[in-house]
Amino acid sequence: GYDVLFQQVDVSKQDSVETLVQKTIEHFGKIDILINNAGITRDAMLTKMTLEDFQRVLDVNLTGVFICTQAVVPYLLEQGHGKIINTSSVSGIYGNFGQTNYAASKAAVVGMTKTWAKEFGKKGVNVNAVAPGFVNTAMVAKMPEKAIDQMTSVVALKRLGESRDIANAYL
Repeated sequence: GYDVLFQQVDVSKQDSVETLVQKTIEHFGKIDILINNAGITRDAMLTKMTLEDFQRVLDVNLTGVFICTQAVVPYLLEQGHGKIINTSSVSGIYGNFGQTNYAASKAAVVGMTKTWAKEFGKKGVNVNAVAPGFVNTAMVAKMPEKAIDQMTSVVALKRLGESRDIANAYL
């Protein structure tokens, strides 16, 4: 019952994002909310991490947030209202073994979020971040069972989060 538009996008490519934004504006006439949720992992200990894997995670998880926000924020500012919700991670707050690239990208998202909240808040654009813990997704399913057991042992609920838990945080 909802009017939706699907567009495949590579958030690390400015032209891909600009095409998405233009098609969205053409279809809906406006943008009210941007959720920067694209993210990847290429986990390895620092001594085994390749520069290519380090850079690809930054390209998607960090530069993608920058590119998407820069493409959308002019429309939000022109309207005088809107919301931007960035996806960070507890790994960006606490660090995580084998995630130099991922933790760095998600920590930087927190810094950009705080900066943009100051830049755009007084102009009617609300900017926040959600920093989920480990969620039962395909990305986490790739992790060794021992690592998943260790993660759940430190969580108050003693279980991985579910997608609906995170969706409720965004709502």
